Formats: sequence, C-alpha cells, structure tokens
Amino acid sequence: MMLISRSFAALLCAGTLTYASTLDVYQDKSFYQYSPATPFIGFTQGIEAACDTKKTVLEPTLACPDDQRLCELSKEIKATEDRLAKIHYNTDALKALTILPKPAAYDAAGAIASARAIGEERALLERKAKETNEALGLLGQQFTSQAPSRQPQALRRVCKGELTLAIPRGYISFDNRYEGEISKDKEITVTQYITVTNRSGIDIDADRAMFYYRSAHSYLNPLHFNPWIVSKYIPRSKKMLKRSKMRAAPMEIAMDSMVAEAMPIPTVGSTSYEDARVYKVNKLMLPSTGEPLDIRILEWRALLSCELRAYPYLTTQAVEVCAFEPKYQIEKNQWRLKEESRVINENAIGEYVHGRYELYTRSDPDIKIGRRPIVKKERQSGIFGGTVREKDGYRLDLTNKSNKSKKLKIIERIPTSTTDEIKVKLLEVKSESKMDYHVKNDGKIEMNVTLKPHEHRTIEIWFEISHEKDLKVRY
Repeated sequence: MMLISRSFAALLCAGTLTYASTLDVYQDKSFYQYSPATPFIGFTQGIEAACDTKKTVLEPTLACPDDQRLCELSKEIKATEDRLAKIHYNTDALKALTILPKPAAYDAAGAIASARAIGEERALLERKAKETNEALGLLGQQFTSQAPSRQPQALRRVCKGELTLAIPRGYISFDNRYEGEISKDKEITVTQYITVTNRSGIDIDADRAMFYYRSAHSYLNPLHFNPWIVSKYIPRSKKMLKRSKMRAAPMEIAMDSMVAEAMPIPTVGSTSYEDARVYKVNKLMLPSTGEPLDIRILEWRALLSCELRAYPYLTTQAVEVCAFEPKYQIEKNQWRLKEESRVINENAIGEYVHGRYELYTRSDPDIKIGRRPIVKKERQSGIFGGTVREKDGYRLDLTNKSNKSKKLKIIERIPTSTTDEIKVKLLEVKSESKMDYHVKNDGKIEMNVTLKPHEHRTIEIWFEISHEKDLKVRY
C-alpha cells in the first residue's frame, strides 16, 4: 500500500512539471506559453521572454537545430551565397589571366584558342552568377515572408519551467472571413472562418489557442465625478484669456500622445465560438510560413428574403439585396457568396439594418435605369402674394431586357426642408401603369414596380417648393 502511495505522489509531482502549451492572440500582441525542450527560439526579434514569470534574456546564436524548418532554409541561403562568392572569385581569377605578361614568342593560333576558351568560360560564369543571384533573391524573399530576422535567437539560460514569449504586433495576426451559400429554398448557410498568419519566425505548437478581436492592453484613465458649477459671469480680459490658452496647450499635446499610444495596431483540432470576437482552437500547429491558414469557426443557417432594389438618384444599377436575422454577431461586412456551389460575388458587402442583416449580393444587368430632370419649359412657377411656388421634377426610365418579369423596389427622393421658411410637398407620382408607392420621412419615396418581360416604363415625380420671393434656395 505504501508503494502505491509513493508512486501516486511521484506521478503528481511529475504532473506539476508538465505545462499545456497555449497561444493567446490579440490585435496588438500575442503570448505563447510552452515548456521548451531546447534553448532555441527561432528567427525573430523584439521578443520579450519570461521563465516562470521571471524575465529572461534572448540572444543571437550560431546553433541552429537540423530539425527546424527555417534552419534548413537559412542553410540553403548561406550555401547559395557561398556558390555566388565562388563564381565571383573564379571570374576575378579569369580576369587576372588575361593581363599576365605576354610570352616572347607569340603563337597566334594558341592565343586565339585561349581567347575563345576564356571568353566561353567568362560567359558561362556570368550566366551562373546571374542565375545564382536570382535564386538568392527568391530565397531571401521566401525567408523574409516567414520570419522578421535572419539571425536566430536562443535563451541565454535554459528554462526548465514554463516559458512565456510576448510576440509583437503583426507577427501573428488573424482576421474574420465569411462565406454565404444561398440555396434554392431561400436559405443561407453562413460559414465563419478566422484566417491566421504566422510570420514570427517561431513555429507554434499549441494545445489551446485563443483569438481575441481586441487589444491586450487598454489605456484607460481613472474617471471621477466633478460637480457642474454655476456661478456669476465675470468677463475676463484678453490678457487672462491668452494665459489660459497657453496653460491649456500642454494638456492637448499630452492627450494627443495618449490617444496615439492607445490605438491598437494581424494542423487544427476542434474549434469553438466562445463569445463575440473570441474564438478557441484546440491542438493548433501553426508553423511560421507566412501563409494564411483558414480555420472554420462556425456554421449556421437562416431564412433569407431577397428583393431587387434601385436608388436611381445614386446609381443606375439595380441590385439584389438579401436579408436575414443573424444567429450570431456578424463581425466583418465583407463576404464571399455562392449560389448552388457557384461563386456569385467574391467581395459582397453587408450591413445591419434595424436588427436584420442585409447583403448586397449582385447587380442585375437586365434592368436598365435612366434618370433625368424634366425640361425647364415643362416646369411652372409663379408668385402668389409674397410667396414663390416653383414646380419641379424628374423622369425615371425603366427597362426590363429579360424574358422574365421583375419586381423592383425603387427608392427615390424629393427635397426636404430644415426650415419653416421653405416648404416642399409632393405633387404627383405619374405612371402609365398602376403602381404602389409610399412617402416616408425626409422626402423618401418607396415605389414597388413589376416590369413585364421587355417592358419599358416611364415614371414622373413632381414636387413643389414654396418660399418668400426675396429668399434664394438651392437644392
């Protein structure tokens, strides 16, 4: 029984020395915690290290383990540099041969053969130098895209506990990416990814990785109540005002610098959506390749309602707008949209509108829209007493070029006044065919139009502006 207890105690002690590796990625910094097997860290710079919460020093090293991928690439770069140096040395030696003293007895045939051989060798060396130099440049670009430094770093002292690396902003970054799949049943399948990039020069192997769409450090000043004082007004002299402004200037500079400092600056196991802008990934292998890694976080479905919409006063395009109620917070408004596995928009834009989310999926090339003012001779104006009433308007030309009927919601406007001195009213929405329209606040007009195949329709919007005859207006 005693032996079992001792063995169990030994197992507990051993367990306390084993740490789970973790990665916490924020927008301004990342923290990587693990138990290092060797002092080698990676090809990095600007890293702060702590062993069991005690700061430790990183320093350049010449030792680069053979099993490290970036060490192999570094050795390949150095070997290529050596080859290029040898080519240059051979080229210099060949140049030296051409200026050796000439023999007393001149052999023309031999001289010609030597010149030919030297010329061919120089051409060969120049071609090799060019090719090797290009290869060296490509290798350098490849390395730079994966690590911030060509100099490897290692711990000055071996850490036998838990090592924490504070990695600067941008070395490990992530961003959200959304894909939407629209089905025939007017349902959208939303897939949320985070795209993670590691170019820290450190290969990450984390049992648990957390990604936070916020800054690790928040610069917040203490806030205290200040009474709102009312007092008797005493005019101050210009001299006093000047001194007050001079005293206030340093405070403005301090606040500007504080705001600038506070600004935030980018194999997979299971994943989870922990909270809005917080994501968890288990068993993350993230080598420092500089290549983006897409990690699927969420997938959910929602019912979709779509309509063709046009804003002729802004653009002559008719666009399809699809709306749904999100089950989770949408954290980025750029989407990749597919319909029945076919990409319809690589960069669709969306936004929240009154609690629902609207996606601008695509434009409809079959709908042609024209908007032009009604010619001045058709306009009417007159003076009634001291009031000028001016009649104005514009014409919409709508054409459906397809073989199908199209339902179109048109959002238009008439001027709106911010003063009682100018009044605006809608006189008429004129169309040959019956249509449904509603007048909203701020001069907004919503018109629901159904265009038959190949139908052309004209809509006229008339309004009146009235104001005092001595008042000039602009709209």
